[in-house]
Amino acid sequence: MSIHKPMTHMSKFIAVLALATAPMMGLAGPGGLPDFADLAEKQGASVVNISTTTTVRQDARAPQMPNIPEDDPAFDLFRRFFPPGPNGPGGPNGGMPGQPREQESHSLGSGFITSADGYILTNAHVVDGADEVTVKLSDKREFKARVIGADKRTDVALIKIEGRNLQAVALGDPARLRVGEWVVAIGSPFGFESTVTAGIVSAKGRSLPQENFVPFIQTDVAINPGNSGGPLFNLKGEVVGINSQIYSRTGGFMGLSFAIPIDVAMDIAEQLKTNGKVTRGRIGVVIQEVTKDLAETFGLAKPAGALVSAVDPDGPAAKAGVEAGDIILRFNGKAINNSGDLPRTVASVKPGTRSTLQVWRKGASRELGVTVAELTDDESAPPRGPQRKRNDKPPQNVGKLGLGLSELTGAQRRQLDVKGGVVVEEVLQGGLAAKAGLRRGDVILQINDEEVKSIDQFNQLLTQFEKRKRVALRVKRGDGTLFLPLQLDSGS
Repeated sequence: MSIHKPMTHMSKFIAVLALATAPMMGLAGPGGLPDFADLAEKQGASVVNISTTTTVRQDARAPQMPNIPEDDPAFDLFRRFFPPGPNGPGGPNGGMPGQPREQESHSLGSGFITSADGYILTNAHVVDGADEVTVKLSDKREFKARVIGADKRTDVALIKIEGRNLQAVALGDPARLRVGEWVVAIGSPFGFESTVTAGIVSAKGRSLPQENFVPFIQTDVAINPGNSGGPLFNLKGEVVGINSQIYSRTGGFMGLSFAIPIDVAMDIAEQLKTNGKVTRGRIGVVIQEVTKDLAETFGLAKPAGALVSAVDPDGPAAKAGVEAGDIILRFNGKAINNSGDLPRTVASVKPGTRSTLQVWRKGASRELGVTVAELTDDESAPPRGPQRKRNDKPPQNVGKLGLGLSELTGAQRRQLDVKGGVVVEEVLQGGLAAKAGLRRGDVILQINDEEVKSIDQFNQLLTQFEKRKRVALRVKRGDGTLFLPLQLDSGS
């Protein structure tokens, strides 16, 4: 039961003031809000409902998905781990206990028509692994669709139905979108077809974990299971994105939804249509964000670019002369404002293309030429490296930092594939090293641009840099490397 509080005199004044100032804020329509009715009426015919059927083969002894309604927020969570269907081996397709059996899994999504002859864009996860894809138009006509291609890295898929004179969407320019601008989604959340929701653009160019190739449009438009693959419209009725995913702690909508910019999606769709696959460029570097502290350490006026923490020794960047500690500021003249800009920019370049890098090294800018190579599928998950055995020698303390270090043996260096470095054996809680984020087991490879070869040399370098407030430590941690800003003056 909802509770309504009486409106006070002050709240009445605020309400009247809000209505009076609404036109000044650029809003239109009754009550100062935009009218979405015409957009929904004109563009609804371009939006489709997509249903898929997938045959799942499993052992009858395997655990079954609980009997949870599809509108329950937990449904999607359980569906990831269990194929939907009746409990126990006695289902409609069940066999003798322990024998394999087949079950049909059904899922729903959305999409939109991009050409009058039946090409449709949706999300790759909507059609992933489907044996049968059915497209339902707003006028209730149904078509069997074939999947032209799908790209899991961007979550974009292109499908085709055999239709004529279909109403296609108009495409907008995501670059012209402004934060705070109204946008509209049309789709089939939980199977409710032609559902219209609206909100604003909350942010642009968002990077999400494990999503390096999409500068997502963040909105507060209500998106739920079934909206996936549906269009995001601006108020001109142009598609500016594909609704792809939400951030949620419960499984339901919490005000954070993300859309793939339509220009990114259309580039992927064109490659799928022409080549049946997507090719991307790579230069062979591992990068991290340039924080304020790191920018100060490397002598940059402000945080910008992508800091190179490791270089593939056989990759294009190594051949071009890129080094760990370089900060890539521009690629082919395009500014790299954040580290996430670099993989997206490089990926969009055709493999084999000669390109230019502007890097920041030792307080100065320089240009390097690099030939872009092709990114392969197995490069997203590098193999796990060897594990370091604990050194039997007692660690040497670096008292000023609150750090205990030990030397690497020759065998350990070969095992870890490093030329030098010292191992962090102890980190004193509350010390400068702990505040920098150093952990036991880290291997310190560099201080700023200087390679670390021994503990004595490490101490000499600290003395050399003691007039600076901060230095950057290049650290090998597990399978990766990263830079950590270390503050040398505890009182600063």
